[in-house]
Amino acid sequence: MQTDKRYWYRLCYIIFLPNCFRQRNKLNYQNQRLIMKQQIARWLLLIAAVALISGSGTGCKSKTKDADVKAAAESALAANPDLKGLSVDVKDGVATISGEVKDASAQAAAQTAVAAVKGVKSVQNNVSIAAASPPVNITPDDPLAAGVRDATKDFPTVTATVNDGVIAVSGELKADDWKRLKMALDGLKPKKVDAAALKISK
Repeated sequence: MQTDKRYWYRLCYIIFLPNCFRQRNKLNYQNQRLIMKQQIARWLLLIAAVALISGSGTGCKSKTKDADVKAAAESALAANPDLKGLSVDVKDGVATISGEVKDASAQAAAQTAVAAVKGVKSVQNNVSIAAASPPVNITPDDPLAAGVRDATKDFPTVTATVNDGVIAVSGELKADDWKRLKMALDGLKPKKVDAAALKISK
């Protein structure tokens, strides 16, 4: 009987012991797979981070330089005859235009031309419009004085003097007569007709 018990113990040992080892090996294999997955995930994250940083660096390098943007903006302005003589400066993508043009449409055209240039983020338009009115021709005092004497000869109550292109009128006149005299004096193209000392009645 004792021998039989030993026999059965040995038999159980032979049968169940390998199963225990196999179970342990199975757990170790699962743990190893889990660890490997975690390592692969870490490597993938690291590779993605490196790729992102590399992409950012390339993006910075591919940005257009201010000097190149300025050259392109100057070419765009030179292409329009109405915009010749304008200057443009570019800093950090902000283009500043300066100079003078003949009218508002040319001023707007300069803004549009520069804004369309690649690399321009915004436009500061400092372009001014040239004065449209021609200079007034002032009649010299001697011819002007002669014209004033001729214009006022029919108005004996009025005295008019000329000094540096300005006609100073004094005395007394009716409103209708003053309108006629004022029109005649303005026709002489003085700098100014000063009627502060003139008394005008109805």
